[in-house]
Amino acid sequence: MQKSSSAESEKNLNKVIKIDEARIKNHLGEMVRSTVEETLNDMLNAEADRLCNAQRYERTKARTDGRAGHYKRKLHSRAGEVELKIPKLRRAKFETAIIERYKRRESSVEEALMEMYLAGVSVRRVEDITEALWGMRVSAGTVSDLNKKMYERIDKWRNKRIEAVSPYVYLDGISLKRSWGGEVRNVSVLVAIGVGQDGFRDILGIAEGCKEDKAGWSNFLRWLKKRGLKGTELFISDKCMGLVESLAEVFPDSKWQRCMVHFYRNVFSVVPNGKMKAVAAMLKAIHAQEDAEEALKKAGVVADKLDKMKLSRAAAKVREGIAETLTYYQFPAEHRRQIRTNNPMERIMREIRRRSRVVGCFPDGNSALMLAAARLRHIAGTRWGTRRYMNMDRLREFKQEQEVELAMSA
Repeated sequence: MQKSSSAESEKNLNKVIKIDEARIKNHLGEMVRSTVEETLNDMLNAEADRLCNAQRYERTKARTDGRAGHYKRKLHSRAGEVELKIPKLRRAKFETAIIERYKRRESSVEEALMEMYLAGVSVRRVEDITEALWGMRVSAGTVSDLNKKMYERIDKWRNKRIEAVSPYVYLDGISLKRSWGGEVRNVSVLVAIGVGQDGFRDILGIAEGCKEDKAGWSNFLRWLKKRGLKGTELFISDKCMGLVESLAEVFPDSKWQRCMVHFYRNVFSVVPNGKMKAVAAMLKAIHAQEDAEEALKKAGVVADKLDKMKLSRAAAKVREGIAETLTYYQFPAEHRRQIRTNNPMERIMREIRRRSRVVGCFPDGNSALMLAAARLRHIAGTRWGTRRYMNMDRLREFKQEQEVELAMSA
């Protein structure tokens, strides 16, 4: 009786719809892949229409170019491998802002592969990770070739000619760890960021310096000058060892602004915690003055107050270094908030440090440089590099006003 009942139940279960999870996942993955493929191809067609100033097969007087078919190529994305139909134009070469020419993988994939390799992840493990994350298996040869090609691209990007004039340049360095003869030593990476005449920021240079000393900074600044850095009116940086002397030698006509925030930290280093808040308010009052002359007067008052508070070492630091932090008063008031500190550089350095923390200790200085450069190259291509940072028309107007005042006084 029980056997008969069991057979009947099994027969009824066979009529129930069974869910094949694997097939559903494959189906959903295919839907996502096809949607990505269709969307990218639609975007490419729309961009071709914009370049031709007309849609496909449309005949108008405003048309500037025509279609000449397309060619196919593969692109690896998180949704899987997609096939793109890249439009061809009859007169001009089709350069798309959507996907870089000759690009075969997403840049995030390439950067992740390089990070895993530098972090000491085994090649077998890299193969497993890439297959799990992106649905494609990367071989040992591919990892090696990918890193070699990436190093070449980054090195070419690092050494490209500096064409634009950069009135404002930010300088800073960061120390990373590398192994050397079984020991762990520091390696310095020096970075320069410029604000061009169009008001946009750009990575001007990144190079390895054995130390953040005069020799390291002099070589770095000469390298920038050799590549075409010109027209710089103001350098903004911390008071690094040897940097000020190097700037005077390599760019004698440029002015130097000591980072206001770093100056504060230098003063705070000799101030007790209980008096930190009061001293901070006093220092901020100096840089809240309307011009450099009033700021210097205020600095003298602040130094006298610090002496009365029995903070003679802090008073000495204020008297000694305050003038170095007031150079920004010689530039337009609209720019002063951005040029009186090195904060734009500090944010980028934090990002490099966050990325390098994954690796820990680099096998050599070049590996540290390449990873830092890869990150800067990525940042330059984001909203950071495509958003106007300053209105540089104000600097030109400011210089004209100064010339008129000088002519009138003469």
